[in-house]
Amino acid sequence: MDQIARTTKQIGSAIRRQRRAIGQSQTDISNKTNLRQATISALESGESGTQLHTLIDVMTALGLEMVIRERSKAKTNIEDIF
Repeated sequence: MDQIARTTKQIGSAIRRQRRAIGQSQTDISNKTNLRQATISALESGESGTQLHTLIDVMTALGLEMVIRERSKAKTNIEDIF
């Protein structure tokens, strides 16, 4: 299922939902990616400071891919996000 994510918290939530949907724990993903479990937790919480390669590694372990496209119309103003 496609999900639109515009914030780090939304990306983290999408990662968490997929991990749970495939029945994996944070430790399982940690073992697959050689990342600390705390790093997986921080990513899922939407904390700042996650490196792009970390996000890509976790997405790969979860069977996800990223699509970059022009932003669709949002109900909220972009300035409200920041």
